[in-house]
Amino acid sequence: MIDVNAILKQTFVAYAEHHDVLDSTQFRARALAEGGADRAELPALVVADAQTAGRGRADNRWWTGEGSLAFSLLLDPQQFGFARGPVPRLSLAVGVALVDAIALRLDGHPLGLHWPNDVYVGPRKLAGILVEVLPDGRHIIGVGLNSNNTSSDAPAALRDSLTTLFDLTGKPLDHTKLLLEILENIEAALRQLGEPMETLGQRFDLLCLQRGESLTVYQGSQTFTGRCAGIALDGALLLDTPDGRLQITSGTLRKSADW
Repeated sequence: MIDVNAILKQTFVAYAEHHDVLDSTQFRARALAEGGADRAELPALVVADAQTAGRGRADNRWWTGEGSLAFSLLLDPQQFGFARGPVPRLSLAVGVALVDAIALRLDGHPLGLHWPNDVYVGPRKLAGILVEVLPDGRHIIGVGLNSNNTSSDAPAALRDSLTTLFDLTGKPLDHTKLLLEILENIEAALRQLGEPMETLGQRFDLLCLQRGESLTVYQGSQTFTGRCAGIALDGALLLDTPDGRLQITSGTLRKSADW
């Protein structure tokens, strides 16, 4: 259960609502935007204990097991000093915020980022981030975090590719406390996006868990295969290919056979 009053009193969130079950926090946040949520009500937070149609990138679904933490933030980038419109590094910035909130709870575990929008522990996915830019330039940041759920309850096809905080620690977490820490970190990351990128951009590269892996990036009809050399300050994937190093700012990523 989320203490909405604590969220409103202790974070930068101006409006918040909690649901036992939703189809998708992203859908609900978009409905708030379409319903005329004004600047005074932003950032607006939607939290759900369970989702029946959780969103992932492209047409992917996000599995929301019982006990997971799912939320979406509707916000105006101008409130944080950066322009409306696509911000490719935003999902990585939110990933850093998640890592910093979780790290002390996972001491000794290899926690980090998978470009462009995931948090992993070693080879297993812990959290996903979805950023949607609305026609008016406002953003919806969606986060799905495997917290008090367990991978044994996941669909069979996903069990070997994900992990949860409960699986790793054996302890249930207070979701209100965890969300307070995550939101504090997200606010700091958002404000850094409006400033010079060196510090935040360096964290992208330091937390990259894909370095040295063979990856294929799909951009429409084009594909690029190479070895990950890290993440640039601006959030671009650095990919060493037979034709040289590429800096890739968007695309769908797959781990590939060695080349």
